[in-house]
Amino acid sequence: MSSGSAPEGQIAVHLNGAPTLLATDTTVADVVGLAGFAPEARGVAVALDGDVVPRADWTTTTVREGARLEVLTAVAGG
Repeated sequence: MSSGSAPEGQIAVHLNGAPTLLATDTTVADVVGLAGFAPEARGVAVALDGDVVPRADWTTTTVREGARLEVLTAVAGG
């Protein structure tokens, strides 16, 4: 999705590599929930445009048009 292609009140982003529409006021914490994780879940990390967002900033970091987000989880194993 290119910039400007989102309907009024929404933004176009890439979430885990997939084009996604979000509300304009979506926070990183909201995105974690949309990805199927509780924001307080252990082992979850978020990268916004290639930079890790500290968990303490999830509720105050607003996602912008064209952002690339990756929600990652740690997997134990050997």
